[in-house]
Amino acid sequence: MPEIRNFIGYGNNPPIFRWDNNAKLAVQFVLNYEEGGENTVLNGDEQSEIFLSEIIGAQPVIGQRHMNMESIYEYGSRSGFWRIYNEFTNRNLPLTIFGVGLALEKNTEVCDAIKNAKFEVASHGYRWIDYQHIDPKIEEEHIIKCYQTIKNIFGYYPSGWYTGRTSPNTRDLVLKNTEVIYDSDAYDDDIPYWVESNNKKHLIIPYTLDNNDMRFATAQGFNKGDDFYNYLKDSFDTLYNESKKSGSSKMMSIGLHCRIIGRPGRFQSLLKFLNYLDQFNDIWICSRKQIAEFWYDKFS
Repeated sequence: MPEIRNFIGYGNNPPIFRWDNNAKLAVQFVLNYEEGGENTVLNGDEQSEIFLSEIIGAQPVIGQRHMNMESIYEYGSRSGFWRIYNEFTNRNLPLTIFGVGLALEKNTEVCDAIKNAKFEVASHGYRWIDYQHIDPKIEEEHIIKCYQTIKNIFGYYPSGWYTGRTSPNTRDLVLKNTEVIYDSDAYDDDIPYWVESNNKKHLIIPYTLDNNDMRFATAQGFNKGDDFYNYLKDSFDTLYNESKKSGSSKMMSIGLHCRIIGRPGRFQSLLKFLNYLDQFNDIWICSRKQIAEFWYDKFS
């Protein structure tokens, strides 16, 4: 039986290339906008959300609202988003928004700010739920709905996709029902790569669950801001130095959440890392769409 999973990738022979302007490293910040799309009986779900909050190991509340969980998520849209938004716009830095369709529908002020900043909006699914055991027909309906929702709000269809809590059907359903040019539902490489899916050549821009503030909300994760800063700095230094030695560029993704890094006690770690990046004039801080466009131009 042929191997379905790919354990080889580029191996020890990755493509030799440099990003535009001879940049050694592409640094890409993602802001996940999920607040309002999570599990709650108010959205017709059977139970409350249990994932990525201040309540580590939260148990589901069945058939009723979980007021604390709802409030924790609401912090992200009410306060955390604006703290992050203001910092990136003041520095004139790009962000890719992984936008949950239902969450975007619930906050027109946030959507207007994203438009004004010209941040890329990639689809993060219509709901922030686990699709592993969802009926494929429902998942397909959600994919179609989110694709159109982003078009309705922002005036364009998303170029990228990241469901996050996927099913085995997710990528095929996305490619069947959308015209996205990349997805990021993978964590298996340091640079983009091509796959064949639904008889299409399709670009994967791997995402990250380690360079990610979500580890503040997991059992084995970051306890304080310096943990996050040091981890990001170590990741950056490794990739930058490898690029310097090999003559070939690398990519670093960084995942952020409004309700997590947007908290004051964690936010300083992000500021410290942004300040650290200021000393480098040979890196490229960019959107995921820009990475995709580069890859199509150089390697399609």
